[in-house]
Formats: sequence, structure tokens, C-alpha cells
Amino acid sequence: MDFFSNALKSATGSKPSNSSSAPVNQAKPDQLDKAIDLVQEHVLKSGSQKNETAEEQAKDSKIKMGITSLYKKATGKDIPGTK
Repeated sequence: MDFFSNALKSATGSKPSNSSSAPVNQAKPDQLDKAIDLVQEHVLKSGSQKNETAEEQAKDSKIKMGITSLYKKATGKDIPGTK
């Protein structure tokens, strides 16, 4: 659980994000991507997740990898509905 909370803290970032960065084309998000964005937007109040920069997408990817590895370690199975 510490990894998840640390990943969420790093996702909020201690550095201000550069809002002038052009958004990067995103692949079609799966349910876990949507859940991560929902938590960031509504729980952590980090703003809209619609047009994320490459840096924000990389943070989301690290969070997703951490969640999937913890889930697989705990259950021995992949998370249903993820790529």
C-alpha cells in the first residue's frame, strides 16, 4: 500500500506542471486508466485529466504499472479489462 500512496504523491508532483505543453496523442484508455484519472481529478484535485502532457502520461503509466504489479503479486492474476 505504501507504493500506491507514494505513486499518488509523485503523480501530484512537487513541481508545477507546464500547462503550455502541447498534449500528446493518447491511446484509448482502459478502465484502470480512467480510475487513475478520476482519483487524480476528484480526490487529489489536480485538475482536468483530459489533455495530459507526456510527463503526466508517464506518471500515470508508472502508477498503473505499480497497481498492476501489486494486484498480480497479491492474486496471481492480471487485472481484468486492462491491456
